[in-house]
This record gives sequence, C-alpha cells and structure tokens, in this order.
Amino acid sequence: MDEQATPFEALKAAVNRAGSQSAFARICGVSQPSVWKWLQSGKRLPAEHVLKVEAELGVSRHVLRPDLYPFEQSPVPAAAPPPPAVGDCGPVVSCDRPAILQRGARA
Repeated sequence: MDEQATPFEALKAAVNRAGSQSAFARICGVSQPSVWKWLQSGKRLPAEHVLKVEAELGVSRHVLRPDLYPFEQSPVPAAAPPPPAVGDCGPVVSCDRPAILQRGARA
C-alpha cells in the first residue's frame, strides 16, 4: 500500500483486501451497512477497528488513522557495547563497595 494514501483510500484498500464489504464488516464486528456508510460518507475507519484491520489485512494503522498513529521518525539505535571479556569487571561502577568505603574514608 502506498504510504502517501489518504485515510479514505486506505479504508477502500482494506475493504478490497477483505474481498467485500461484508467480509470487512465481519472483521470489524459491524454490519455491512455500517461499512457502506463509512465508504459513502468518505469517513475514516473508526478508531476501535484500526488495530484489528491492521492485524487481519495488513493495512498500516499509520495510513488508516494518521491522526491517532502518526509516523514517527525513530532515531537509529546506537550499537550496543560488546560484552566484557571473561574476568574483566568492565568500567568502574559508582556502587562498587570498596570505592564507596574509600570515598567515605577521604571525606
């Protein structure tokens, strides 16, 4: 599905993927006339059905309802540091008991 599609176009595509308005209505748990009304009025898919439609038909929630599920530009995660070698305690940790005792003796 084109990511630039409008929510109404996404709704029409979801109905087409379901095969019919009746099949789409069964997925949403509503009557076929309800689906017909959504399509005739140019409305968006009601919020309570978005996640179910996404799971069943693969139409993205971000396209169906961008007002509720906006596209987020997630930052690229930083690479995780390698695990410490066997016998390596890794970096000094502020909660190291001997270090705490040493700081207390200096104070």
